[in-house]
Amino acid sequence: MQLDNKKSTFIFTAIIIVSVIFLNIISRNWFARFDLTDNKMYSLSSSSKSVVGKIDDLFTIKIYFSDQLPGQYGNNRRYLQDILEEYSAYSSGNLRFEFYVPDSDEDLAADAQKYGIQPVQLQVVENDKVEIKKVYMGLVLLYEDKRETIPVIQTSTGLEYDITTKIKQMVEDKRNVIGVASIGSNLVENQNLIQSLNERYVVQPNIALSTPVPDNIEVLLINGINDTLAVNEEKELKAYINRGGNVFIAQNHISVDIQTQQANPIQSNIFDLLQSYGLELNENLVLDNNCGQVNVQQQVGPFRMAVPMDYPFLPVIKKFNKDELMVNGLESMSLIFPSEIKSDSVYADNLVEFVPLLFTSNQSGIMSQFYNLNPDKKVNPIFNQLNLNSLVVGARSLIANQTSGTQSNIVLVSDSRFFSDQGGGSSAENRIFTMNVLDFMFGDSELISLRSREVTDRPLLSEADGVDSKVRLTWKIVNMLLPSGFVIGLGVFIMRYNRKRSEKIKAEFNE
Repeated sequence: MQLDNKKSTFIFTAIIIVSVIFLNIISRNWFARFDLTDNKMYSLSSSSKSVVGKIDDLFTIKIYFSDQLPGQYGNNRRYLQDILEEYSAYSSGNLRFEFYVPDSDEDLAADAQKYGIQPVQLQVVENDKVEIKKVYMGLVLLYEDKRETIPVIQTSTGLEYDITTKIKQMVEDKRNVIGVASIGSNLVENQNLIQSLNERYVVQPNIALSTPVPDNIEVLLINGINDTLAVNEEKELKAYINRGGNVFIAQNHISVDIQTQQANPIQSNIFDLLQSYGLELNENLVLDNNCGQVNVQQQVGPFRMAVPMDYPFLPVIKKFNKDELMVNGLESMSLIFPSEIKSDSVYADNLVEFVPLLFTSNQSGIMSQFYNLNPDKKVNPIFNQLNLNSLVVGARSLIANQTSGTQSNIVLVSDSRFFSDQGGGSSAENRIFTMNVLDFMFGDSELISLRSREVTDRPLLSEADGVDSKVRLTWKIVNMLLPSGFVIGLGVFIMRYNRKRSEKIKAEFNE
């Protein structure tokens, strides 16, 4: 277009400005992001989009973050800003956020501390000196009369889950109620698990089964049982299930004392009850070549030292039923002395569906009747005979009351210490599975896929996964040498390119 006068220049400029403004307005809610990570960790998940879309009033996030933070902490700030911009875009303008730098402003520092965001000490390098500096790295979420705080953001891992979970808690009025059963003298320390669950649910501990289970309890957690249920306990548990109550039970069939290396079958009517709901536990212990380790005192020369040894009685589960939402996306779990759950010819009068969830690897084994718990392969030959295919150690059954048609879910993990602080309750991966099960039972699937999104454990596949040790060694060497070779090759290419360019320029000037 040829501009002949001032008027046409003004019109042309106005059109450009209006077009830019219009494009910016559209791009607030219509945009694209190319995320090449396999779990799309740098893009807002569909779960977060669904949760933030339910905000129907002004939701404010105040971020108190120091400037010029070193290394990863500075990256955390950029990641946080990127993800909050996506939250804002998908909230239809209801979610707003603002960054504050309280380092040199006493009023902002006082506001941050009022919200529970305290400065943390961080080692930084300034002016060629290592100094200890107080910095702020936290945020507060405000909605109506509710407030939630993340006092310190030290890593971006799990940050989206933390923010989405708190938004969901604040936007939704109802919190689901979980009961932890107390049966006879069976007392299990599970404060780690209860503390995690309290962030999302209302947890009522010590629910006695000698009396009717309260109506507001939607899911009942049952720790491993070593004794027979009393008549009224069995009656109330059945009544709770028959009226639609859901149960998540951690139970194996063999009681093990690792200190004395003794194992004895558990005699309890809980197994008959589970079998009546389609969940049959075999009287055995499951072993897996893909396992955890224990420290064993051994004589090493003149010294007696604790030597770590693989212990197949502690399976590391990496095989899941990918068709089941509650385990889809999980990478690993740890079990302690599990028993096998029967998965063939499953039958019960009220059984609607039986779904296996957790499997051992293809290098598994079974020990029954006589239990040799010694961790030394030299005196425990079964450790060298783990040649069975995958065994089921976790399953779900859907049952229906034949009279009323009311349905209930029962999930069984064959590890009596799965909820215990001294066992599986201390594992972050196990707690993720537990919360997935609970959300599934509540019919709330929004956070399940988001919990499993972050990389928790991704080592090279082992021999238990069918990968030869030579192949693993080859890939380790490739992983070490390939990046260095790429950098060196790039440096050589740039050096040659600059040399040729320099020679070309000299030749042109010499002419």
